[in-house]
Amino acid sequence: MVNTEDFSKRLHKILEFYELSAAGFADKIEVGRSSISHILSGRNKPSLDFVMKVIKSFPEVELYWLLNGKGSFPPSGKPIAPQEAIKDTSSTLNHQENSSPEKNEMPFSFSKSGKSKPIRKIVIFYQDGTFEAFEN
Repeated sequence: MVNTEDFSKRLHKILEFYELSAAGFADKIEVGRSSISHILSGRNKPSLDFVMKVIKSFPEVELYWLLNGKGSFPPSGKPIAPQEAIKDTSSTLNHQENSSPEKNEMPFSFSKSGKSKPIRKIVIFYQDGTFEAFEN
C-alpha cells in the first residue's frame, strides 16, 4: 500500500527537480489542479490514473521509486537537465498522440523475465477487502 505522506514527499521532489509549481505540474500531466493540491497535502491518495500520467509525462521517474521510494530520483547515470527533460517528454508525447496504434496494441507493458508482455488488466486489492479493476 502506498504511504500517502511519503508519496507526497516524492511528488514534491519531482516538482523541485523540474522547477514546476503545483499548477504547472497539474497542467503538464493533464489533471485538475485540486487533485495535485489534495495529494500534496495528504488528503487524497493518488489514483492509478494519476500515477500513470506522472510516469507517462516524466519517463525519468521510476514507477517503483514513485510508489515505494525504492531506487533513486533523478536516476543515477547521466544527469538530466530539468528543462530538457520536460521538452523531450512533450515532443515524445506529441509523437505518441499523432501516431495511430493498432487496435490490439497496448500502451504499457511489463517485463519480469526480460520478455515484454502487454498489460491487459490491473487489479488493486485494498486491505479492507475491496478492489478496483482497470482494463485497457
